[in-house]
Amino acid sequence: MGSRFRSVNILGVRVDDVALAEALDLAARWLEQDRPRLVVTPNAEFVMRARWDQAFRKVLNSADLAIPDGFGVVWASRVLGNPVREQVPGTDFAEGLVRLAEDRYRVFFLGAGPGVAEAAARCLAAKYPGLRVAGAYPGSPHPEADAEVLAVLDRARPIDILLVAYGAPKQEFWLARNLGRVGAKLGIGVGGAFDFFSGRVPRAPYWVRRAGFDWAFRLAVQPWRWRRQLALPAFALRVLWQRLAGYRAPDWPLPGED
Repeated sequence: MGSRFRSVNILGVRVDDVALAEALDLAARWLEQDRPRLVVTPNAEFVMRARWDQAFRKVLNSADLAIPDGFGVVWASRVLGNPVREQVPGTDFAEGLVRLAEDRYRVFFLGAGPGVAEAAARCLAAKYPGLRVAGAYPGSPHPEADAEVLAVLDRARPIDILLVAYGAPKQEFWLARNLGRVGAKLGIGVGGAFDFFSGRVPRAPYWVRRAGFDWAFRLAVQPWRWRRQLALPAFALRVLWQRLAGYRAPDWPLPGED
């Protein structure tokens, strides 16, 4: 599918060189169209998973938009000599979609733990009084639960924006299977964003995020995530090894690919 933006290949994963305002402008135009669009949020963990998970890599690279969610992919693009302009955190993009939806589009909150999606929807509706909440439901990312979840979503129609919080890669696989069946115009996996929106988990201060250390702040708040963070040094070493080998991140697609 791809986007209209220049895209960079980071260790086999497409990352679009898009700013937050540009991504939201594109989303606004998509919401006026009739076909579903998938947005993904590549970060270092995504890239390392995609190196061995071909199905996940395929979903990421075929999405309509791949925003540079993690500071790691922005850093890698610079180290590899083909920089993207800025980090676009998925949480910021998701909240931007909510602002965009005020008084115009209906948003459904799917996933997270019991009560979390509902709490996120309530908090955002209080912050953005014009928000039209189509519904909130935890559901399950497993394929055997698809019929049940889709029945809930069908009763909530029309749905314009679908935010899915099952964590990667489950949320991306769920969207790849089901987005076209929901009737939503835009779907995105938002990871732990519902925890932030609901106030259950504090988000790193802006200056910490700006410096690229939001991962460290979140690890301090949720130390159980330490196993997931092991992907970060492995990613950095792989990028540095590529740089020392004289590799330059090419524009997407790789030369010789369709």
